Amino acid sequence: MQVEELKNNLKDLRSQLIDHELYKSVESPQDLQIFMKHHVFAVWDFMSLLKSLQIQLTCTNTPWVPVGNPKHRYLINEIVLAEETDINAEGQRQSHFEMYLDAMEKAGASTTPVQDFVDQILHGTDVFLVIASSNLPESVKAFLIFTFNTIKKGKAHEIAACFTFGREELIPDMFTSIIGEIQQNFPEEDLSLFKYYFDRHIELDEDEHGPMALELIAALCADDKQKWKEVETCSRKALEKRLGLWNGIAKEIEYYKAIA
Repeated sequence: MQVEELKNNLKDLRSQLIDHELYKSVESPQDLQIFMKHHVFAVWDFMSLLKSLQIQLTCTNTPWVPVGNPKHRYLINEIVLAEETDINAEGQRQSHFEMYLDAMEKAGASTTPVQDFVDQILHGTDVFLVIASSNLPESVKAFLIFTFNTIKKGKAHEIAACFTFGREELIPDMFTSIIGEIQQNFPEEDLSLFKYYFDRHIELDEDEHGPMALELIAALCADDKQKWKEVETCSRKALEKRLGLWNGIAKEIEYYKAIA
């Protein structure tokens, strides 16, 4: 199997995400707040996928020694640099997660659930325990559990699959669909920070990170048929969990519309 064959095998799930009904359902500030309250957890856990790849494919210990393929090291370190210390809309250094929190606050979305979640992680509580004991929607819990189970297994090609096909390769088209619909529904609202976050991801992932991540998958799997099979399985599950996340957001939005 090669990357193009794998992309073709995932086309149906990918299309469902790009054309998801959720994007049209975000019609009011309350709808947007619900979307952001769920989606922020996908913004947050992305960095753990990225950091787990950095641990596996580069040297993060001391004394330092050169580890692995220099091209892989460059790819991962380049993405870490952009995701952890990018330039925000004000021209300041900030992680994409922190940018998203600022966008949430500007849109009136509560950041308390995600801040409380991260605070427990900072205090050293096991991530699976934090997920289990939280009041997060089941779709968010399922999304997070899949991410951290993938990381826990420790297979670089599976982590890269989740990272690539569940995130980097998908995001440009999916985020273009989201921002296009939301801009039509909120022509008078100041969504500059929200739009900046999405535009920045589209720019980076489409032009740089997406193609580089696909190269990484090909290099990690090479001619190993079992690895390609595991990559496809993991990629499918990643896309299915994203669909579950989107379905959960759409369901909550429709619930509040019904009782309004």
